[in-house]
Amino acid sequence: MERVDEKLPQEELEKIWKEVLSEIELEVSKPAFKTWFTNTTLVAKKNEKLIIGVPSNFVKEWLKKRFSNIILKHLRKFFSDIKTLDYTVISKPTTIETITKDQIQFSTKLEIFQIDPKTNLNKKYKFSNFVVGPNNEIAFAASQSVVQMLGKKYNPLFIYGGVGLGKTHLLQAIGNEIVEKYKNINVKYLTCDKFVSDLVNYIKNQQLEEFKIKFKSVDVLLIDDIHFLSQKERAQIELFHIFNFLYEREKQIVFSSDRPPSLINDIEERLRSRFSGGLIVDIEPPDYETRVAILKMKMAEKNGNLPDKILSIIAEKVQKNVRELEGVLTKALIYYSKKQNLTSEDLEKILKDYYQDSYRLVTPTRIINIISSFYEINSKYLLEPTRKKEYVKPRQILMYLLRELTNLSYPTIGEKVGGRDHTTVMYAYEKIKKEIQKNQDLAKEIEILKERILSS
Repeated sequence: MERVDEKLPQEELEKIWKEVLSEIELEVSKPAFKTWFTNTTLVAKKNEKLIIGVPSNFVKEWLKKRFSNIILKHLRKFFSDIKTLDYTVISKPTTIETITKDQIQFSTKLEIFQIDPKTNLNKKYKFSNFVVGPNNEIAFAASQSVVQMLGKKYNPLFIYGGVGLGKTHLLQAIGNEIVEKYKNINVKYLTCDKFVSDLVNYIKNQQLEEFKIKFKSVDVLLIDDIHFLSQKERAQIELFHIFNFLYEREKQIVFSSDRPPSLINDIEERLRSRFSGGLIVDIEPPDYETRVAILKMKMAEKNGNLPDKILSIIAEKVQKNVRELEGVLTKALIYYSKKQNLTSEDLEKILKDYYQDSYRLVTPTRIINIISSFYEINSKYLLEPTRKKEYVKPRQILMYLLRELTNLSYPTIGEKVGGRDHTTVMYAYEKIKKEIQKNQDLAKEIEILKERILSS
């Protein structure tokens, strides 16, 4: 049996481990550090081996596999004779707290009542419960900077990214932080659809001046999904004037969109220029470690505690969308509440059922309609034989996405796109596939279209 080094009291080991962790934190991503190093400790030194305490077998295996070299490198600054590391689980066995479907639904309903009618902000969205990773750390840092220097830094701030990646969370977190930090400040959050519908109602009631006054009186304006301003000429005019009024008075403006300003179709160039005049930052899909960290945070919010193995499978399978992560997690918790057990096979069934529900609307008609809307063209021109330049690219993308997102054969796709020969479909598919590798703007467009199509 190995002898424990008695010369190192626990206080000394804790001090050393704290310093080691502070060094490791600078080398790894924030979600990786939070996910894998929280609740770890330096337990003991046994000859040429150090023993690290971890909260679960899942963390143990992951640290051994991914981080042993980094840990060893920093520990050798304190123990030059150390050759190996060992890990031991020191926490109590995890149990799953029972959570019922009714409890989840009740919790969801309660969130509605957290919305402040004055600001339209939901208090649940905070910086503290936003999981930061390599995919969103610039957007997160910019959002925090906006709060610190209202109207003076990053004005406007323009955040773009795919569906369910956290844009709304960041906009609302900015608003909530400002309300908490400053007194007597007028913050207004709303979606672009809401902005447009309010404008229409005020015009109908012959109260346009009241509408202008309402928005010109705000100190911080946060508008979500600004890409829906496309084709809405009157709304663009009013927003342009509101923007100028607020900007000249150093009032903070923040927008979100599913695409950068350069790819928003059918908006005035002067407005596009305003969108681009501050800082533009994007949010990408989260990496594996960030997804695990998100699942752990969401699970804590729902008072659940699923096994790490289950979280790992969910994080591996659900890669693009934070909302989907939460959806699968919720279904898993409901399933567990019924069976008091959850196997890998059970989870595979949950994932299959979830995606059948989520993607049930992926039909050729849906794809055609979304592409027509995105490129602001009549769907009939996508399907007719016209070879006008403005229709060729959207039509090729349509054929590419029909092949990518459905089980249709090349001949069947050809029939649906104006009775074209299957060789034409094959050519279009291969052409777009190759261009995506070289053209980042096209790749971004395709990604945006996929997310819209796959979001029910």
